[in-house]
Parts: sequence; C-alpha cells; structure tokens
Amino acid sequence: TNGEVKFPLFCDPNRDAAAKLGILDENLKDAKGLPLTVRSVYIIKPDKTIALMMTYPASTGRNFDEIIRVLDSLQLTANNSVATPVNWKQGEDVIVNFPLSNADADEKFGKDGYRIVEVPSEAGKVLDKNYLRYTSAP
Repeated sequence: TNGEVKFPLFCDPNRDAAAKLGILDENLKDAKGLPLTVRSVYIIKPDKTIALMMTYPASTGRNFDEIIRVLDSLQLTANNSVATPVNWKQGEDVIVNFPLSNADADEKFGKDGYRIVEVPSEAGKVLDKNYLRYTSAP
C-alpha cells in the first residue's frame, strides 16, 4: 500500500531460521512440498522483554482485533496500577491491581473511585485489600 513500515520485520524465505527455531508445521506444505511456518506475534516492551507471544497454526490467520486489544491493554496498564479483565475493550472498566491495598486504591482512585466485587472467599470479611475491585479506565 506504499505505506512506511516503522517497525522491524523479519524475512526467512528459505525457512532456515524457522527450521532452527522449530516452528514449521509439518502437516501443511506449500506447492513445493516445504512445510509452512506457524504464525507468531511477539510484542516486545521498551526494556526489550517479551510482553506477549501468540502462535497460530499455519492454517489459521491472526486475529488483529485481538492484537490491537492486547496493545491497548499493555499501554493502559503499564503505568496506571490497573489490569484488564477477560474480553476487555477500550473504554470499559478495568481492575485495580491486586498489589494495591484498599488504602492505596483510595489514594490513587479516590475513596469512591472504585467498586469492590465480593468473591466467595471474602464473604462477610473486612479486608485491607480486596481481590476484585473495578474502576473506570484512566
């Protein structure tokens, strides 16, 4: 599309690196009889550690909506003391990170800035730190 790619790409036309890495799908072969590679997505953090690895079989296309959702989550949670729940989408409520005590959460999000969802193991108890607390996305 004549757009500029601003991130590194890796090309392995002879599948040499793929063979060394063990990421060939021996069950699916191209017209030349060469095994296809699995499709992997890696998200690398600025400190050069891996934040996400997703691998799909050669027969399955990648889900770019999910990749963008994960990127949104990683960017949101990096510095905000929150986590994203299952099936979270941009703009939905997030979870207060468990390491924060309720007092820390009061300070960070305001006394009424989050809601506690009671889980069975906490029923009837007054705790310094509840397990499941939701707040608005920062």
